[in-house]
Amino acid sequence: MPEFSFLILYVDNPPASAAFYADLLGRPVIEQSPTFAMLPLREGVMLGLWSRHTVEPAAAGAAGFSEVAFTVADPGEVEKIHDDWRSRGLQIVQPPTRMDFGTTFVALDPDGHRLRVFVPQDAA
Repeated sequence: MPEFSFLILYVDNPPASAAFYADLLGRPVIEQSPTFAMLPLREGVMLGLWSRHTVEPAAAGAAGFSEVAFTVADPGEVEKIHDDWRSRGLQIVQPPTRMDFGTTFVALDPDGHRLRVFVPQDAA
């Protein structure tokens, strides 16, 4: 069976997006060109940032129709990250909210991709 190894976001400017994610997540950029950049998310899983202008085959759709989700240990961590990301200037489209699956908030990256931070209900 194939192994999951990449999440690829189509972005306007891969070097700028790589700098954004490296700073936001505290991860190094391990590959970069004008049309592609890559950062490790965790062991064996990479975040690829590919130019929406050069991806082949051309991609249809827009940012915001899917999410990159990050799990944290408790609701206090949700609040802490929310406050940090808001202070960095990220657009917050959902403030910390209790939902049926747990406590969460959603921010947008510079390309409009949704970034959800949440603590599962069982941990809350």
